[in-house]
Order: sequence, then C-alpha cells, then structure tokens
Amino acid sequence: MGKYSAISKLSKTEQQELFIDFATALASIRNPIEAANFVKDLLSEGEVIMLARRLQIAGLLIDGLTYDQIEKEMKVSNTTIAKVHTWLNLYGEGYRTILERRRTKPKSDSLNPLSFSRLKKKYPMYFWPELVLKEIVKNSNLKQRRKLEAVLAGMKEKTKLSRDLEQILKSAKHYNTQ
Repeated sequence: MGKYSAISKLSKTEQQELFIDFATALASIRNPIEAANFVKDLLSEGEVIMLARRLQIAGLLIDGLTYDQIEKEMKVSNTTIAKVHTWLNLYGEGYRTILERRRTKPKSDSLNPLSFSRLKKKYPMYFWPELVLKEIVKNSNLKQRRKLEAVLAGMKEKTKLSRDLEQILKSAKHYNTQ
C-alpha cells in the first residue's frame, strides 16, 4: 500500500472525518458482490492479496499457531507475522469481529450469491419451464403424476429437464408410499 505524505497536511478533524466517511462507505456494502466490486475499484491486486493474507495470518494467530507454522504454511516472513500479531495485541477488535463472523456464518447455498438456486430465483424467466414443471409435480395428485409419467415415457428423446422431472416424480411417488 502506498505511503502518503499529504496526510500530515490534513488536520486531525479532517482525518477523522475521512475515516468516518470511509467506515460509513464500508458499512453500506450489502453483499459479497458489492464488496468485491468496491475492493476491486479501490485497491490494486497486490494490495488486496496483502490485506487478505493479513486477515488469514490474524486468524491463524488467534487459532494458536506459532510463527514457524504460519511462516511455513503461508510463506510469509516473521516480520509480517509479528506486525499482524502486534496489531492484534494493540487493537485487534476489527480482526476478531470479522474472523468470528466468518466462522459462525452458515455456509448455506441460499446465502451464496453465485449459487445455482439463487440464479434461478434471480432470473426465473430463464428457468421458467423447469420451475413450472416442478411446481406442477409438487401440486399434482397421484393420478396426475401417473399421467405425467406416461407423457415422459412417450418422449422419444429425453432432455435433461425431462430426466430431472422424472426423478422428481419418482421421489414424489416414493415419498407418498411411505
């Protein structure tokens, strides 16, 4: 990260206002995509890697790894580890908060903005045939499901969608017989 000599030209109040504005901008980020776009616009690739590695080092230090273990695992110098360790000991609240949130956050597919199920919800028109068929099968009775199975069996060339639908019908039949 670059060093700025102009910071000494700012008053303490101006520095605090800039910090508050920056923190407010960070707090306005709503999801990982927005965060990635903001970071991409704000920092160089090297700066992003450096900050991500610092966060990773902080996590390993909190987990109790030694400097030697971290140095071997991450291929960083003892100086870098010591710098992060010092920040953790002097301040560290930000590191600890973020690391704790990352550890306790559920790894649900529904929370992943790049998951296939989220794409289906975001762009339902693209997936409408599949979504409609699944809804029909879900809401159909046994007689209707048998008719749907007959239609599927009569198809000469089965598409992936029809195979998926056939699996849904089979699982629904299995579910209803229990």
